[in-house]
Amino acid sequence: MTPAAALARARMLLLAEGFFEVGQGTRGESFYFRLPGAAGQLRVANHARTPRQRLKHPEVVASLVVAGPLSEATLRERLSATLRDFRARQGAADAVDQDPLVPVR
Repeated sequence: MTPAAALARARMLLLAEGFFEVGQGTRGESFYFRLPGAAGQLRVANHARTPRQRLKHPEVVASLVVAGPLSEATLRERLSATLRDFRARQGAADAVDQDPLVPVR
């Protein structure tokens, strides 16, 4: 499938996973998703973020980049890996927030 079709399919699959769309890039090439109750965002786009974008938007904890044609199977594999990254980073953020060695006041 074309990159545009793969982006549209990824968006549909994320919605089916319980994510909701919270934003879109100004050129319509980037889409941002969040899970209810989760702190970070997942990004789906046709290009990678620049270092400056990473610094300005730390709320994006995982990205799926679709820069070329993909098969359905490859898209699903990449999306699964992105979801694993998202969940792992959510867990790391939760662990920092709930560090048992830090007293709660």
